[in-house]
Amino acid sequence: MTVRRINPPELAPPTGFSHAVIAEGSTIVLLAGQTALNAEGVIVGDTIVEQFEKALNNLFTALAAAGGTPANLGKLTIYSVDPVDYRANVREIGEVWRRLAGRDYPAMALVGVTRLWDDTAMVEVEGIAVLP
Repeated sequence: MTVRRINPPELAPPTGFSHAVIAEGSTIVLLAGQTALNAEGVIVGDTIVEQFEKALNNLFTALAAAGGTPANLGKLTIYSVDPVDYRANVREIGEVWRRLAGRDYPAMALVGVTRLWDDTAMVEVEGIAVLP
């Protein structure tokens, strides 16, 4: 399996994401949206950074159960009820990403939404991973 991250010089330099990811000779894993739910089904974390960390850990737990690691993540979509708050905390969110996943960034998108399934959820992440 080969995963290549593509960042054309004609586009603005990516910060914390890749413009395109190519996967060849692989198995695709579709990862359901994860919020900051704990094992008891309760949203944990009082800030968007805390909730992002829990949601990302939940996503990586599902990915590990499917046989993958964060390096296998090819696409990540982040849904935020407050994109302004997300952007205001992007430095801390980036630190969480690097601590949990390193510096291999998938293609990413942030989508502002009016609310998520759980009223107290601030952020949800879903992804597509590529396994050998």
